[in-house]
Amino acid sequence: MTQFLPWLMWGLAAIFYCYGFFQRVAPGVMVQELMRDFAVGATITGVLSSLYFYAYASLQIPIGLMLDRIGPRRMLAASALIAGLGCYLFSQAGGVELAYVGRALVGIGTAVTWVGALKVASVWFPPKRFALLTGLTMAMGMAGAVGGQVPLGLAVAEFGWRATLVGTAMIAGVLAVAFALIVRDRPATASQQSYDPEEGSKLWSGVALALKEPQTYWTSLFGALLAAPMLTFAGLWGVPYLMTRYDVARPEAAGAVSLMLIGWGIGSPIFGWLSDHWHRRKPPMLVATLGSLAITLIWLYLPLPLGLLSVLLLLNGICAGGMVLLFATAREHNPNWAAGATLGIVNMAVMGTGAIFQSLTGWLLDLGWTGDLLNGARIYSMNAWQSAFLVLPACQIASLLGALMVRETFCKPQK
Repeated sequence: MTQFLPWLMWGLAAIFYCYGFFQRVAPGVMVQELMRDFAVGATITGVLSSLYFYAYASLQIPIGLMLDRIGPRRMLAASALIAGLGCYLFSQAGGVELAYVGRALVGIGTAVTWVGALKVASVWFPPKRFALLTGLTMAMGMAGAVGGQVPLGLAVAEFGWRATLVGTAMIAGVLAVAFALIVRDRPATASQQSYDPEEGSKLWSGVALALKEPQTYWTSLFGALLAAPMLTFAGLWGVPYLMTRYDVARPEAAGAVSLMLIGWGIGSPIFGWLSDHWHRRKPPMLVATLGSLAITLIWLYLPLPLGLLSVLLLLNGICAGGMVLLFATAREHNPNWAAGATLGIVNMAVMGTGAIFQSLTGWLLDLGWTGDLLNGARIYSMNAWQSAFLVLPACQIASLLGALMVRETFCKPQK
C-alpha cells in the first residue's frame, strides 16, 4: 500500500491536469451554441474562451510559492472546487457576463494543475523518476485535450452543452473530495516545515533576473508564437472552420482537429529527445518553426480533401511539439536557482499569447462577417476564415525570428 499510494496521489493530480486541458479546448466544439445562446459574435466568443488563459497565465508565478506555503493537498482540493464552481456557473449563465465569471474561475482553478502534479511527483518519488512522471503528466494533458474534441462533441450533441458542463463540474467536485481524503503534502519522515520565507524572496529575485535576460524574451517569442496557432486553431476555431470548409458534422471536424493535438503530444518528446541527442537547441527549433509554417500554408490555402488535411494537421501538431524546447532553453540561459521563476515567466507567455490570438481571430472573423445567421448563430464565409487565419502563419514567422535570435546553449547552463 505504501508503494501504491504515491502513484495514486500523482495519478489524481495528473487526472486534474487532464481535466484542465479538457476545459482549455472545450469551447471549440460548442462555438455555434455559445454564439446562439448568448447572442454574440466571434469577437465575444474569442474573449470568453481566452479568459481561461488570462486567468491561468496570471497565476503561474505565484502558484509555485502558494504550493510551497499551503501544500498540494489543500491547494489541489480548493482549486478543484473553484474549477467546478466556475464550470457550473458557466453552464447556468443566461448572459455572457456570468459566463465570463465562470470561465475565469475555471482558469483560476486549473492554474495549479501542471505545477501541482509535478510538486506531488517531486515530493513522493525519487529524482530518477521525475522525467518519466513529467512525460506521463503531459500525456495525460493531451488525453484531456483529445477528450475535449470528439467525445465532448458527441456529448454536446446528445445532451446539450449546459447539461454536459454540469457533468464536468461534478467531476471537479469528486476530484476535490479525493484530493482532501487521499493526497498528503509529504512523507511522514520528511521535515514538517513546508515553507521557507527566504524561498519566497528568492523567487521574486529570480523573476527580476529572468526579466533582465534578453534570451528569456527570444525563447518566449519562439515557444509562445509556435504554440499560439495550436491554442487558436485546435483550442477554439478549428472545429467550426472545418465544418464550414467541408460541410461536415461536428464529430467529423472534431476528429480532424484532435489529430493536431495528438501530434502535439507525439512531437513534444520527439523534439526533446532530438535536442538532447544532438546537444543542440537551435536546429530542432528551426525544424519545428519551418515545418509548422510550411504545413500550415499548405493546408490553409490549397484545396485538399479532408483526409489529406487531417494528416497535415497531425504533422502540424508534431512540429508544434518543438515548443517544449522553450522550457529547457530558457532555463539554460538563467541561473539554476532562478529556474522556477524562469519557467513561470515563459509558461505565462505561452498561455497569455494563446489568449490574445484566440480573441484576435474572433475579432477578425467579425470584421469579415456578411450578416448571415443560422439558427441565431453567425455564419462566416470562407473568405472571412481565410483572412482571420492569416494570424496562424504570422505567428509562425514570428516564432522563426525568435528561434533565429536564440543563442545556442549546447544543452548546458550558460550561467
